[in-house]
Amino acid sequence: MADAAPITLRDLAEIDVGRLNGVGAKRRQSLADVGIYSLLDLMTTYPRRWVDRSNEARISDLDVGAEALVLATVRTVRKRTMRNRRTMVTANVGDGSGRMDVVFFNQPWRAKQLTEGLQVALFGKADTYRGGLQMTNPVVDLIGDRTGRIVPIYPQSDKAQLNTWEIAGWVEEALRRCAERGIADPVPDALRQRLGLIGRYDALRGIHLPDSMSVKDQARRRLAFDELLRVQLVLVVRKRAMERLARAVQHDTERGLVQRFVDALPYSLTAAQARTIDEIAADLGSSASMHRLLQGDVGAGKTVVAVAAMLTAVQGGHQGALMAPTEVLAEQHSAGVADLLEGFVVPDSNLFGERPLRVELLTNRVTGAERKEVLAGLADGSVDVAIGTHALIQDAVDFASLGVVVVDEQHRFGVEQRAALRDKSAGQAVPDTLVMTATPIPRTAAMTVYGDLDVSVLDELPPGRTPIVTHWANGPLEEQAVWTEVRDEVAVGRQAYVVCPLIDESEKLEVASAEETYQRLAGDELEGLRLGLLHGRMTSSEKDDTMSAFRAGDLDVLVATTVIEVGVDVPNATVMVILDADRFGIAQLHQLRGRVGRGAHASTCWLVTQQLDEPNPRVDALVATTDGFELAEVDLELRGEGTLMSGAQKGRSDLKLASLRRDRPMVETARKVAFEIVDDDPELAGHPVLADELDLLFSDRDEAFLSRG
Repeated sequence: MADAAPITLRDLAEIDVGRLNGVGAKRRQSLADVGIYSLLDLMTTYPRRWVDRSNEARISDLDVGAEALVLATVRTVRKRTMRNRRTMVTANVGDGSGRMDVVFFNQPWRAKQLTEGLQVALFGKADTYRGGLQMTNPVVDLIGDRTGRIVPIYPQSDKAQLNTWEIAGWVEEALRRCAERGIADPVPDALRQRLGLIGRYDALRGIHLPDSMSVKDQARRRLAFDELLRVQLVLVVRKRAMERLARAVQHDTERGLVQRFVDALPYSLTAAQARTIDEIAADLGSSASMHRLLQGDVGAGKTVVAVAAMLTAVQGGHQGALMAPTEVLAEQHSAGVADLLEGFVVPDSNLFGERPLRVELLTNRVTGAERKEVLAGLADGSVDVAIGTHALIQDAVDFASLGVVVVDEQHRFGVEQRAALRDKSAGQAVPDTLVMTATPIPRTAAMTVYGDLDVSVLDELPPGRTPIVTHWANGPLEEQAVWTEVRDEVAVGRQAYVVCPLIDESEKLEVASAEETYQRLAGDELEGLRLGLLHGRMTSSEKDDTMSAFRAGDLDVLVATTVIEVGVDVPNATVMVILDADRFGIAQLHQLRGRVGRGAHASTCWLVTQQLDEPNPRVDALVATTDGFELAEVDLELRGEGTLMSGAQKGRSDLKLASLRRDRPMVETARKVAFEIVDDDPELAGHPVLADELDLLFSDRDEAFLSRG
């Protein structure tokens, strides 16, 4: 009979929590306040920790000064108001091995929360007070009279007035009601056995009601795999569909023009560059449209790889386009690429049979007759390589045959902007796309957040790049050495950057502003040097004039905000000073540091902070390594992965149990399995439960956000 079919996630999503015993109108509203409306919401609200009664510290075992978790019963509670009108609630708790006091300041509601006889889990630091043990303001979880060796502790909400034992009771009831029919398992038995995964019902039961910590670990592994597999399936289905449906430009990959370009370089390619150029050539020669992410640390030589990709299009009679996020960066790319391709010729139907390869810049600053000429050249195919900003995707721009699109610093463009550039091709064929980033992304995050793209990594620096030495100057005394070094470098003809976090003075944040710092340095530490100021509130022409003066060597020191983070290239600059460095994230510090060390001279980065008494893990990481990929892993470790979905759409499809840090091998396994499933069954017709879960758990916005290519 139909009812005997296993229960699907969609079935659970359609059953209101109000159907559970003890969930009346008031409790239903409390659950809604924390985002729990259905049985699916309830059963995927996982415990945030588990207490092993047989293996936890007893009160008598507590070490003074160390954090610990204890289970205890509330014996007495008293509240009193102190002279400054602050309240103090003191509870005495015991566990059979001993007793201690728990003190809460300015939390008067604790007097009602902690009733005599209540079992609680307390997490905090034990201290001694008047000869006895005491915890001050610990984390409190009310666990009620839960039996069993392992006690699950759920996220609790004082505002919604939900307790962990209530949630545990409702989950237990829901699982009991599902037991007879079981829960539909989308992962085939053979695949589960191969991967050593338990069944889904057992996993849900094991995460909420484990008999042992090893059962909980097995359950977490299975449910985390499900989360990762769903994300990978969305990406792989989209990737394979795009490859099937998009008619690719047919490229000539014989490497004539590309080989001449490589041979003409004044240095040899790194092994990583050679490998990546080969990977791109294989993509361009295939019948499927290329969607590749090129990751390369600052200075790893991404531009050379991008030029090789565009030349592959040009040698087959097509055009290449490179889109950069800012006019400064577009102009820099244009000058650099034109320099690299100077003297190159391409076949032509004229009397001589060839013509110079033509590189043109298109930004909103290119106007009048010059703009008309560039637009005409793009439309008739006489412009081979176009470099520009979003001006490239304006309605008036038409390409004769756009073959390869390169998007630099891709995280600064929306999906729509990249799609608009791809749509600029005159024919039915879709141009191949290479997106580049100098912000290293941890491997697992790249496979997840950019999983619809193939990934190439430039993990070597070209020869001749001098490593940057990074120092931490903590406090005003150590800061003096910074300005001495800046003066010494300027004295031998070098230049320096000084980066400040804010434009205007802010007493609240107490961080240096660019304008205040500029005035101070000019009149004090760097008096007599030629200083320039650059920040986001200046007009484009003011910024350009300042940057041109610095590039030309007419300024010794550039005091700037983070507007210089991406793409500014002045090989003569050898010192980077970042003020209030502890205010910046790791990726931003690494990007800023990459503005020096671009020439043959030894370079230094100074991370300046106001006197910090504690170690700063971000600053320490920058001092320890210049490897952007290593820093990206540290950054992921420090920040956590957050939500994979768009900030506006924090839906049920976020990772709740899976961790890109902890579960790296599982991310790779889930990706391989997703390819196996989709390559065998592109529409998931043979996997109806799986297809239904993707439809249920991922909104169109989630899918669009995941498919960023």
